[in-house]
Amino acid sequence: MTKAHGVLAAVLIAAGISLSVHRADLLSRISTTKKLPFAKTDSAVTRSEWISLYDSLGLKKQGLSERAFYCAWFGFQKIKLDNPIMAICDFTQSSRNKRLYVIDLLKKKVLLNTYVAHGRNSGSEFAERFSNANSSFQSSLGFYKTLGTYQGKHGLSLRLEGLEKGINDRALERAIVMHGADYVSESFIRNTGRLGRSLGCPAVSIADSKKLINMLYNGAGLFIYSGDQHYIQKSSLLAGMEAMADVQALGVSRL
Repeated sequence: MTKAHGVLAAVLIAAGISLSVHRADLLSRISTTKKLPFAKTDSAVTRSEWISLYDSLGLKKQGLSERAFYCAWFGFQKIKLDNPIMAICDFTQSSRNKRLYVIDLLKKKVLLNTYVAHGRNSGSEFAERFSNANSSFQSSLGFYKTLGTYQGKHGLSLRLEGLEKGINDRALERAIVMHGADYVSESFIRNTGRLGRSLGCPAVSIADSKKLINMLYNGAGLFIYSGDQHYIQKSSLLAGMEAMADVQALGVSRL
């Protein structure tokens, strides 16, 4: 090979290496660009978080539906809780079930899973009708924030502030509170086939009431769920829930 041929070969090799590096860099940037919108999608992160928490807490085995948990999770992202505890009443379940779930969002731990009553005019074994009206003696759906405690006719009781206008915002004037009641017990279920019912309050057992109220007072969250589509469409705190990124696009088919 002549000296001229050697120089030409070196130039061609150098050009080839430069082209390969440029092509690799371009492919890398294209790949990264395609991934960024997905990685930065808030809805993707949110879904990943709630699914992970739901699974890690074993909530399916404890009877809490994914839909109930997802609605609670979504709504509480919009509410500033002073006490990072989320309680969920899943009224799609029979009152024979332990359908109240109390979750510590910081420690990612189920603190309590127990019985809770619904209003006597909401239904018998199942809660099927809901109202925000005075003297309706029905439960009200939606999101609540806990306030302080007081001693009432049921002993230690926890005031609840309804956060959704026209849905549960009369909770305070209706005296809808969390309290203990003797009709919330396994013996009552054995005798009647269901829990007793309240005047609209999410009443719990006397054995659980003090412990539960101490967990929840002063700024924790309570969500009462029934699967009622009218409520889901009306709730401002659930607005946009159905419009989040397509679940299938995230490789998940949960809802």
